[in-house]
Amino acid sequence: MKKYLVIFEKTKTGYSAYVPDLPGCVAGASTKEETEKLIFEGIKFHLDGLKQDGLPIPGSNSEAENLIFEYV
Repeated sequence: MKKYLVIFEKTKTGYSAYVPDLPGCVAGASTKEETEKLIFEGIKFHLDGLKQDGLPIPGSNSEAENLIFEYV
């Protein structure tokens, strides 16, 4: 099982998502739930395509952390 970081961003019309370790793997929808479903399907499609083409499946090199600070 592989784990990939997915970045979700709120947009004017809903949500978008992308996977930093899988360039070009993106999704967007009006709700976060639908975006999550689409990006999950997109990751599977992306990895299936790499496998079918005989290309290596990339590992996960991205990390995320929320930093909390007071800005004056």
